[in-house]
Amino acid sequence: IFLSVKSIFINLTPLIFFGLFFKYVPTISQCIYFLLLEKCSRQLNPINPQQRFIYQVVDVIRKGGVIVYPTDSRYALGCRVGEKQALDSIKCIRQLDDKHNFTLVCKSLAQSSSFAKLSNDAHRLIKLLTPGPFTFIADATKEVPRRMMHAKRKTIGIRIPDNKIALAIVEELGEPLLSASLILPNEVYALSDPYEIREQLDNELDLIIDAGIVEGQNSTIISCTDGQVEIIRQGIGEAPMLA
Repeated sequence: IFLSVKSIFINLTPLIFFGLFFKYVPTISQCIYFLLLEKCSRQLNPINPQQRFIYQVVDVIRKGGVIVYPTDSRYALGCRVGEKQALDSIKCIRQLDDKHNFTLVCKSLAQSSSFAKLSNDAHRLIKLLTPGPFTFIADATKEVPRRMMHAKRKTIGIRIPDNKIALAIVEELGEPLLSASLILPNEVYALSDPYEIREQLDNELDLIIDAGIVEGQNSTIISCTDGQVEIIRQGIGEAPMLA
């Protein structure tokens, strides 16, 4: 009798499994989808990013994840402001010390005002040049966690990139995105190929946004500290009014 029951159970197992699968297929497929999403890349249209994917990217960020996303100059690492573990992961990937100027990617100049002290001249300049491939170094306000500031100068970078995916992320997030260029230790240029990024960093990231090849170029860095406005690194962004 035992053998008969066992053989019947074995014979019925595939039917039971498939019956349960099709009964609960929406739930099962959804779970699989999110498991894959949080440890793999997600392709987004760089011209018209799919909003349903933007929701999912932001969900990963809000849960404390570290992402790779495109800007108008290169791929970058990003996480939520105030997430210490995520910030430590970025520091580890880049091997950064406390003298690094982290950047806040914002959707608008208004969003940056809570984190950066800007003179009227700096305010007008940023409004004129953004969105675009510029990084503005400004004195940080008390809203910026100390571990994000330059250790001595207490400054922070501000970016409003001309990239629809990046802007869609911070729009949906409702706050700036903490960011650092995806330049690995002992390298000069940022990684530009999503396949190469997956090969090297898949185990250290929660999500990679695949927007195709993004050739790494330097943004133009403009210092807006101590009431002075000056270019400290010329990149692809042109600011003839400061020449």
